[in-house]
Amino acid sequence: MKKLLCSSALVLSLALPVAAQDYTPDPNATPGGMITITYKDDVATLDPAIGYDWQNWSMIKSLFDGLMDYVPGTTELRPGLAESYEVSEDGTVFTFALRQGVTFHNGREMTAEDVKYSLDRVTLPETQSPGAGFFASIQGFDEISTGAADTLSGVEVVDPQTVRITLSRPDATFLHVMALNFASVVPREAVEEAGADFGKVPVGTGAFRLADWVIGQRLVLEKNEGYWRDGVPYLDGITFEVGQEPVVALLRLQQGEVDVPGDGIPPAKFQEVMNDPDQAARVVEGGQLHTGYITLNVGMEPFDQLAVREAVNMAINKDRIVQVINGRAVPATQPLPPSMPGYTQGFDGFAYDPEGAKAKLAEAGLADGFTTQLYVMNTDPNPRIAQAIQQDLSAIGVEVEIRSLAQANVIEAGGAGEAPMIWSGGMAWIADFPDPSNFYGPILGCAGAGDGGWNWSRFCDEGIDAMATEADSFTDPTAPERLELWSQVYQQVMAQAPWVPVFNEQRYTMKSARMGGDDALYVDPVSIPVNYDYVYVTE
Repeated sequence: MKKLLCSSALVLSLALPVAAQDYTPDPNATPGGMITITYKDDVATLDPAIGYDWQNWSMIKSLFDGLMDYVPGTTELRPGLAESYEVSEDGTVFTFALRQGVTFHNGREMTAEDVKYSLDRVTLPETQSPGAGFFASIQGFDEISTGAADTLSGVEVVDPQTVRITLSRPDATFLHVMALNFASVVPREAVEEAGADFGKVPVGTGAFRLADWVIGQRLVLEKNEGYWRDGVPYLDGITFEVGQEPVVALLRLQQGEVDVPGDGIPPAKFQEVMNDPDQAARVVEGGQLHTGYITLNVGMEPFDQLAVREAVNMAINKDRIVQVINGRAVPATQPLPPSMPGYTQGFDGFAYDPEGAKAKLAEAGLADGFTTQLYVMNTDPNPRIAQAIQQDLSAIGVEVEIRSLAQANVIEAGGAGEAPMIWSGGMAWIADFPDPSNFYGPILGCAGAGDGGWNWSRFCDEGIDAMATEADSFTDPTAPERLELWSQVYQQVMAQAPWVPVFNEQRYTMKSARMGGDDALYVDPVSIPVNYDYVYVTE
């Protein structure tokens, strides 16, 4: 679900340097002050093992840390809680030396035992983490995921400041995985004390700590005065106001009451904002590794028939949907966005062909069509996109009931396998890290197809899974053979049509006049919508 600024940054990030250049604090930054961010929907959880949506991703990133991190505003890896690391020649053993003196928000010092506990926890089935599959290359993953073990045999505490992680195979993405929110280090005692409520009372090592949470109204983060990175964060705190309609949030931004509307610029107001030089000057645009798509639940009739899934793909007028969002995207032909390595140039996917779609339905014995449901996030423009999808499918005889719900409810229905179709807008896939494997494992692979997973189509093809594993078992993530293999993976996925890839969207963040910091922090590829740890206010 994360984003990228430019293809050149992607190439650099995939080099996986052992020691990435760190970040130099902004000499113009002024410490202090609070900022206000708005969202329409409430936040479901701040548990890093569970949270996986647009709203909570950067909040969690500011509350917790992992062994690895990224240079702010880029996709360049750098050490996080690990001060340094070594990799064996065969690429299967990673030894991390932890920073000394790092403390959790509860005051206790973080140790290697906490790292092991956190990785065990995120992979245990009872945690129901949508990110568990990211850790599949760690030795012992199969045993812990099937319940045969309750700990990862490949994660070893060498001493209080050293962790050794052994993989069952080389994994070109492993250091990126260690920078994911799912790999955040948490204190056992806080998790055990809170139980299922840990997501409401999070304790991490991050730049901010949770100060207040009034469900349905606001969350307040306050500066962690004991944060281990020198000089940051600059802000004293952040107030997230929820229940704010995006149009109202924009009006409040214009009146100086809001600093960033978290749901973005309302599509109905986009042209108005961009045509006003004063407002347009406060808009930051960035590219992103994004695909918006419709999931088709292959475990539910009639989407268990390939011909039906092909018909739905052929019925969708993607050009018209792009117009709904003011042309801020290009039509998609495949799961990968065009700037991602492994993207198949010249692959046309399914052309818009309503008559061909009707023929496919007849082939499936459904010449008279059928009725189904489409789940959609209730923030504009997603309901309007759902209506466009509804109209396209009605033209081939498929009657669609739109279920417009809060983001958390759509995600819950998708994870439970209850939704026949989901329009992913507002939750659409933005790469967690800049590698083609990230568009497969969690959202199309077998590992993500279980309860609580992000593979809402419930698509699972063991043969394609094996190809994906082979593609990730390279030590060089940029190897042409590896990227060609990923291209084949996604072509085979499209042959099974569990999705309708709809568009690849640009990202726009609007900020108040008092917000300071490099523009890249407002379209940060791994913090959405803002890298809160490094921005500041000028008044």
